[in-house]
Amino acid sequence: MPAKKGRWWLTEDSHQIAVNAAPEQLYDLVADLPRMGEWSPECTSVEWTNGSCDPVEGATFVGHNRGGPRKLMRWSREGRILAAERGREFRFVTEEGGRESTEWCYRFEAVESGTRVSESYQVRWIPAWARILDVPTNRHRELKDAMRHTLEQLKARAEVAAGSSSRP
Repeated sequence: MPAKKGRWWLTEDSHQIAVNAAPEQLYDLVADLPRMGEWSPECTSVEWTNGSCDPVEGATFVGHNRGGPRKLMRWSREGRILAAERGREFRFVTEEGGRESTEWCYRFEAVESGTRVSESYQVRWIPAWARILDVPTNRHRELKDAMRHTLEQLKARAEVAAGSSSRP
C-alpha cells in the first residue's frame, strides 16, 4: 500500500502561504462561505441552511462543487461549522451519506510580514464508491492543487484590499 498521503489513499494534507494582510482580514474572507466560490476552483457556491446566516460554531450550510476530469463531476455536501475564532481558526466538516466525511480547517498565524494561512483537510469517512473514484481521478493531487489555488486567490484578494502588492 502506498504511503498515507499516496495517490489513492486519500486521508489528509495541507498547504500554507504567507500573505501581506492581517489575520482578521483573511479570516473574514474565508468565513464568508457564500463567497468561497471566488477562491476555490472546486466549490462553485455555498448557501446557509436551517436559519444559519453567519459563520458561527454550529451553523450549517450546503456547498456545491464541481471537479474531476474536465470538471464533469458535480456534487453537493451539507456541512457544519466546528470552530469560528476570528483571526485564528475556521473549521468545518462536510457530510456524505449522513456521516461526517471531511473536516476542513483554515488557520491564521500572525508573522512579521503579515499572516501565514494554512488550509488542511482530514478525511474521516467516505464510502467505498468514492474511494474507488479516487484512483482514476487522482483526488489527492486534485485537492492539493485546489488548496494551492484557493490560498493564492485569497492572497491576491487580501493584498489588493490591503493596498499592497503580491510577493513571490
